[in-house]
Amino acid sequence: MKRNETSRSSLKHRGRLLKRMWQYMGRNRLMIVLAVLLSAASSLLSLYGPKLSGQAINAITDPNGIDFKVVLTCAAWMAGCYILSAGFSYLLQYVMIRLSRRVAKQMRHDIFENLTRLPVAYFDNRQVGDIVSVITYDVDTVNQSLAADALQILQSTITVVVSLVMMLSIAPVLVPVFAVTIPITILFTRWLANRVRPMFRFRSKKLGELNGFVEEMLGGQKTVRAYGREDAVQERFEEKNVEAVNAYTRAEANGTVTGPSVNFINNVSLALVCVIGSWLFLKGRIRLGDLSSFVQYSRKFSGPINEVANIIAELQSAFAAAERVFALIDAEPEAADAADAKELADVRGEVEIDRVNFSYDKVRPIITNFSLEAPPGSLIAIVGPTGAGKTTIINLLMRFYDVDKGEIRVDQQPIRSLTRASLRKAYAMVLQDTWLFSGTIFDNIAYGKKDATEAEVVAAAKAAHIHSYISRLKDGYQTVLYDNGAGISKGQKQLLTIARAMLLDANMLILDEATSNVDTRTEQHIQAAMRELMKNKTCFVIAHRLSTIRNADNILVMRGGQVVEQGTHDQLMQRPSFYRELYRAQFESAE
Repeated sequence: MKRNETSRSSLKHRGRLLKRMWQYMGRNRLMIVLAVLLSAASSLLSLYGPKLSGQAINAITDPNGIDFKVVLTCAAWMAGCYILSAGFSYLLQYVMIRLSRRVAKQMRHDIFENLTRLPVAYFDNRQVGDIVSVITYDVDTVNQSLAADALQILQSTITVVVSLVMMLSIAPVLVPVFAVTIPITILFTRWLANRVRPMFRFRSKKLGELNGFVEEMLGGQKTVRAYGREDAVQERFEEKNVEAVNAYTRAEANGTVTGPSVNFINNVSLALVCVIGSWLFLKGRIRLGDLSSFVQYSRKFSGPINEVANIIAELQSAFAAAERVFALIDAEPEAADAADAKELADVRGEVEIDRVNFSYDKVRPIITNFSLEAPPGSLIAIVGPTGAGKTTIINLLMRFYDVDKGEIRVDQQPIRSLTRASLRKAYAMVLQDTWLFSGTIFDNIAYGKKDATEAEVVAAAKAAHIHSYISRLKDGYQTVLYDNGAGISKGQKQLLTIARAMLLDANMLILDEATSNVDTRTEQHIQAAMRELMKNKTCFVIAHRLSTIRNADNILVMRGGQVVEQGTHDQLMQRPSFYRELYRAQFESAE
């Protein structure tokens, strides 16, 4: 009973996948109609050949003598049918390739469009390489199945139906042979399909894990070499590679059992047809040409069944890939803005955090009962040990995550009542992990302001103390950067991202360890430029270098998800405090 329920559930699941795949194909109905017509024409023309062949053999074996006119006529018609069938088949392949590429394009578009709407939490819990594997490998797997397998199933259906009709018209007495072998074939292929489907699903998972590991290791090559971990990385790669190969081999090995097994059953049916047909010929109940035609049609009848059996194994791979593709397309996007959400305009920069509680997993608290008031134009510094919740505050300010309890307000408006786009545009952000896009230096600085002029970009670069470096480059601001700015130092990349933030016309600024990759002298210049450029703007600075935030209007000291102290640098240093311990420990270690 349980097995039957599982089987029905599996059939429903496959039905849903096929329906989703058809929705993509259905957008190109004209091409599908053309493909069906070409497939029918090609199949019917090729299926007329055995009939003509039988007529020619009958003309040769006629007791009254060979009728050469009939033989030559049949031969000419056969040549014409096969040539036209080949031509239609070529056009059909071209149409199906175009169709599958259109579907692949649409799938990738839908995946990437949804990726841009997914919450940050989705990417925090998944490997980038695994997502890339879905966009590339899995989408191609699905569409290769659409192009080849769907076409083959269509042609096989036409071939089986027409061959059956022709066999019934030639020798109905021989057709019951297939009433035994066909059910055996169907039952066997269903059993094997249910067995191998989880194997193909597991294969896709392991290939995704391998891609994720490779991307991670390639991105961290310098760290790997600096710590001499090449051998360890190679061992881990081999483990994942072996797992992927074993999963691939197991799925393919079990999937390919279908073809030879069904071929054996079909050969048994052919042998029975030949034995019974020969007996009928000897009894004079069937002519030799008709028997020849029936044998050819029986091969055409059973051949597609064998091919479909092979396709079923490939379809398991396509179904497994389709599951991953549609899982990414259907991933829950970031919650929509409230129906009455307002645009944040004329930003003054007043930020209030009122008794906020937050946890990533809804189990382990990260921030508890946290409150903050940041007047317009103030500089708020956030310090504390690793894991204290500093970066989490930034995530909450930007609404990358929503608070569990409490409320955050900007200009006295709850941020849940504002559109996310307008809220995030109100901030300029420089993160600890720099990110530069493929393109010119000019484009990277002007990334947040599309209509930026050259003078504005240069002014921002000068304020960030990166203009002189850019000027020394051969192509200056038109220098093209690749692969997240490979070839320039981390400090220079950080300065470029700071220039990008300076150029953005925002009234609030977030700096998350923004000066961690620059030397002390440059850092001092940047701080001075920041204070001048960001005058009258609310700034949130997360920093481990406590010397950089001595002039902050308010320093929040976080520990265990709570603000344990706050005040100016002088106030916190004048009394026994955790901040004073951090400050002294940092300078003592520096000495």
